[in-house]
Parts: sequence; C-alpha cells; structure tokens
Amino acid sequence: MASVSRLLAVAVICISLLSSSTSAHPGEHHDEIEVLKEMRERGIEAMAQQAAYSSCADSEESQARQERAVQRRADIVQKLREERGLLDTPFITRRNLAQFKTWEKTSHDKSSVSKLNANSPGVTVFGANLSCILTPDNADGPYYVLGEHIRTNVVENQVGVPMHLDLQFVDVTTCKPLQPLVVDIWGCNATGIYSGVSAAGEGGLNSTFLRGVQQTDKDGVVQFDTLFPGHYQGRATHQHMLTHTGATILPNGTFTGGHISHLSQLFFDTALINAVEATAPYNTNKIPHTTNDADMFTGYSATAAYDPFPNYIMLGTKLSQGLFVWAEIGVKPANDQGTYGANTAYLAADGGHDNPAFNMFATTFPPPTAG
Repeated sequence: MASVSRLLAVAVICISLLSSSTSAHPGEHHDEIEVLKEMRERGIEAMAQQAAYSSCADSEESQARQERAVQRRADIVQKLREERGLLDTPFITRRNLAQFKTWEKTSHDKSSVSKLNANSPGVTVFGANLSCILTPDNADGPYYVLGEHIRTNVVENQVGVPMHLDLQFVDVTTCKPLQPLVVDIWGCNATGIYSGVSAAGEGGLNSTFLRGVQQTDKDGVVQFDTLFPGHYQGRATHQHMLTHTGATILPNGTFTGGHISHLSQLFFDTALINAVEATAPYNTNKIPHTTNDADMFTGYSATAAYDPFPNYIMLGTKLSQGLFVWAEIGVKPANDQGTYGANTAYLAADGGHDNPAFNMFATTFPPPTAG
C-alpha cells in the first residue's frame, strides 16, 4: 500500500511539472525529459570546465585579478553611495534541485552577513562568489534581441528597485580575464514585460528598456545600471546574460561578428525577491510568482560545485536606494552555442524587426556543447 502511495505522489508531481511549464512565454513549450537530458549534458561540460579552472586558479596572476576585483567593488559602492547622498546612511544589510536548495539556503546578502560598515575590510564583503564562476550554460529563452545598444544605463523610463550589476568574466582554461568580450544583458521589467519583442503583452519591437551591451575591460568586467527584474508565468525571478567571443565594436556604437560562447541566467535569494515583490510596482503584478525551487531551469544552474546566485548588498537602508550585485563567471571562449543563442528579433538603424528564421524549439533545447 505504501508503494502505491509513493507512485501516486510521483505521478502527481510529474503532472504538476508538465502542466506548469507550458506558459513561461507565449508559444513556449517544454518537454521535461528533454530538459533533464540537457541539464545532464551541461553539467558534465561544467565539471570539465571546473577541472580546467582549478589548475590555474591559484596562480599569482589570478590572485592579483581577484584583489583588484575586491578594490573595484568597494570603490564602486563608495561612488554609488556618494552619488545618492548615502554616505551618512548606515548599511543594512545568496540551488539538480537538492543542490539548488543547498545554495538557496546560503545568504548572499553581504551587507547583513558581514555587518557591513564604513570600516569593513573589502575582502570580507566584496570577494567573488568563486563557485559562481563554474555556472554552466543555461537557456537564453525566446526573447533574446540581437543588436541592442552599447550602453551602461539600460533603465530608460522603467520604475523599480535600482540594481548596479558588476560582472567579471574569466577564461576557465587560463584563469585570465576575458578581454575583449561583448556581453549582452536583458531582463523583464517590474511587472514581467520584456522589451524588444512583438509577442502579445510584451513591450514591442521598438522598445529597448532593460537591454544593453558592453565590452569587457582589461579585467574582463562589464557594469550595467538596470532594475531588479520582476516575474512572469512559470519562471522564477532571473537575469539573462550572453557573451560574444570574437565580435568587433563598430564606430557607430554597435558590434558585428563573433560567436556566442556563453549564455546563462542569474537567480536571486528568495528573501530578496520577496522583499522586492512587496514594493511598488512589483506588487501590482497579479501573476502568481514561481519560486526558485519550482522553476525547472534552475537545474541547469546548480550542482554541488557551482552557485547561480550572485552576491549583493543594499546601498542604503531601503531597497529604493538601490542594490549592488556582483558575480564572477567562467567562460570557455571556444564554445559555440550556435542556434541555442538564436534571437527572436533584431534591432537595426530603422528599428526592431522579427527574426523570420527564429526557431523556438531550437532555442529551448540546444545541442550539447562540444567538449
């Protein structure tokens, strides 16, 4: 009798998963078995990259890069607090499913964990989340737009919790900064809407909010001023990013060429998500929120070895005063995602256009990355 009960419980869980994963985006459908197979392939590749990274992580050059990163993050926070008139404001103060939950239980809120104050040692607060560097490639979803503006501030007219992103990209085969590397980011707004796409309910082809491109500096770093993302049906809160190896920056402020070497998503602590979702305009979104545990794509992003949650601090005592969020991400430059990084639309001088060659199935279920 007990075995029958267990089988019924498993059946209910499977039916729930299948029924809850068909409406993340209009027209987007997922096969649970294919997703699980893809997770396994990407996990194997990520572990191979971990082994490569481990062989050079303790080099003198790598240590010096990490020290510069600590100082850079501390300087950025000081500058942001100064710009926002917060210097006299005290600080208040981070994922297969079982492994995801383990990382999820780890707080990535460095302002509270470290009891941050003006005299806090930088390395205590701003050291990299080293496990994040091993995050494997994840799904890009169907709303990637090629050719977005090269810019740092992507907020435009959107309203929400300010988020300054500091992303450092490292070559997992050499532990050296990846430069030059062209980095795309995009996310939905506070009520779950994406810019740049023509799908029903989204921002439209000629909108560009919360999307942008930057080229890494000599330390493999890009920085963006954006907003903490909202949520939509079937997905936990997440931030998209994608890298182009071998791309060339053009004089008109766009880029051309290269290949997509990495794409992934950052997830956020449940406590932070809940706090943000309680504020306006996030709290006007009536779509039920999908938790980290229930989002089937989190399985791409975590094993016992790597953590998809970035570190963060609040810049002041209120969320409205902004967040500083940082992560270090390992990339194998030779990887080529091919159709996995397909764009649903593209932005040209005359505005946005649908990509007639876009294949929803291909972008959802990519071929395994070559060794």
